[in-house]
Amino acid sequence: MTENVEYSVETARAAAERDELDAWVADFLASPGSDNAELGEALTGGSHLWIGPVQLPLDQLNRLAGPPGAPVLEAVEEDEWRDDVQDLAEDIDDGAKPPPVIVTHENDQLKLEDGNHRVEALRRAGHDHAWAIVGFSDAEERDRFIARSERQAG
Repeated sequence: MTENVEYSVETARAAAERDELDAWVADFLASPGSDNAELGEALTGGSHLWIGPVQLPLDQLNRLAGPPGAPVLEAVEEDEWRDDVQDLAEDIDDGAKPPPVIVTHENDQLKLEDGNHRVEALRRAGHDHAWAIVGFSDAEERDRFIARSERQAG
């Protein structure tokens, strides 16, 4: 991918159709704004099987940090969030669509790897779901997740 690629639900969907979601995740995490090539290297290169983009409930994403009462490892009070989260929430209110968040599925839990600020901005903007790319350590785990999601939707 090039430096001028827009990372969006649409470009992720196109990468999935080409069976290049692993590369999309690595490139996205290394891109300006994410600036997390190290995480990209740790999550990609065949270590995960990726699906997506799919919509996931915000309250099922286990975040590293977030508001009290949310599934987070460390609760952070509202006034401690950076101003850019509020700016992004206002952009979302105005119709902006942030890139999908990056999630891994471990022990039947969805671990938010990248996108903590996007999830908080979506929450502040009144949304209850986020577009996500989800990585699985094995095909059985992925297939169970897909089957469970299809049962819940149908």
